Amino acid sequence: MTPVSQTESHLPESTRLETFADGVFAIAITLLIIEIKVPHADPEHGLWTALFHLWPSYIGYFISFITIGIMWVNHHAIFQYVRRCDRRFLFANVFFLAGIAFVPFPTAVLAEHLPDPVRRQEAATFFSAWYVVIAVLFNILWQSGIRGGRLLGANVHREGLATITRRYRFGPLAYLGTTAAAWWNAWLGLALFVGLAIFWTLAERADG
Repeated sequence: MTPVSQTESHLPESTRLETFADGVFAIAITLLIIEIKVPHADPEHGLWTALFHLWPSYIGYFISFITIGIMWVNHHAIFQYVRRCDRRFLFANVFFLAGIAFVPFPTAVLAEHLPDPVRRQEAATFFSAWYVVIAVLFNILWQSGIRGGRLLGANVHREGLATITRRYRFGPLAYLGTTAAAWWNAWLGLALFVGLAIFWTLAERADG
């Protein structure tokens, strides 16, 4: 196992970037619940019926909350290896976080059209396709952090980094798969999407 080079001391540490990223993730997750509006109880059917009719919003909220939460965990894991920042890494983070901040919109689209048999597949496809974009941005972020080894902490091995890289490269292809499935059948696409989210809960290791 070959350790990567030591970090360059003149480069700033990543602490401030991590704080900014945590704030963006927190806002994105908060906006998910804001999209769920308090229902107006119909005198004929009552409040319980009105609450039940919000089931598409509950599904969208649950899927997006879990997925954003897992992405936050994996984003946090990057900083176990990347300990310093340069302009390339900072801009890669900005674009990735822009993708995260946009998630409440496709979630709202999914919730709005999920009950509609005609538009359901289009909404699920749009929802899943956005995560293809995020997965690509995540890979760009990872590569910008590990390339050359100058931003990495001590005692990180190239063999372990290569293992993580292969796993991350699976992301865009996997989300393309869920997108294609959603185009064919919305419920199948969403089921595969949840399964993929569970897969991303597995911890990365870069110790060779």
